[in-house]
Amino acid sequence: MLEIHALESHYGRIPALKGIDLRVAEGELVALVGANGAGKTTLLRALSGVQRVSAGQVQFCGKDITRASSDARVRLGIVQVPEGRLVFAPLSVEDNLRLGGYTRTRAEAGAALERVFAMFPVLRERRRQPAGTLSGGQQQMLAMGRAMMARPRLLLLDEPSMGLAPRLVEEIFSYIRALKASGTTIFLVDQNAHAALAAADRGYVLETGRIVHAGGGAQLLEDGQVQKAYLGI
Repeated sequence: MLEIHALESHYGRIPALKGIDLRVAEGELVALVGANGAGKTTLLRALSGVQRVSAGQVQFCGKDITRASSDARVRLGIVQVPEGRLVFAPLSVEDNLRLGGYTRTRAEAGAALERVFAMFPVLRERRRQPAGTLSGGQQQMLAMGRAMMARPRLLLLDEPSMGLAPRLVEEIFSYIRALKASGTTIFLVDQNAHAALAAADRGYVLETGRIVHAGGGAQLLEDGQVQKAYLGI
């Protein structure tokens, strides 16, 4: 579904991505792990079309989208849940969700809203509440639900467990596994390397803008170098 070839991106003269080669097959959950500043969020922003690409190519379902606008990518089915959730705090939970379905018809958005409420019942209960009054875990559910309103073919998840208590981290990952089981293709970035790789079919390790390890999720969990650098083992 997604193929990245020799991708590069810069902040001014500073290289952030240095020749990234990566692929995500339809139906997979692929994890990208790495330390702070490795370039993980930059890569997701480049895939979403909000970060300029300096060189290389991004293909989605066989189509070159390297220079496509961010809104065009959403219409193709690439949808991102941003780091930090970024919900619209003064707006209601339901209004936040409906904003996620802006590319859909009224009927499609209504059906998508019911699917989101079925997956996250707490959002139905709090649909009239301002989004800013939700807990951190509930805001993460809202951010994921907002992305699902767009009916993504490829869901980009940026640090979904950030700032959450361990119990909530497990809950969020249970939702991520449920989304994969429903057929959603997922590219997941998370500093919780153990949880991310345990959920993943395949994984990549990013260091200072370069892919340094790749393999099955379980394989990377057993890799001595990955254990030492990212798993505290």
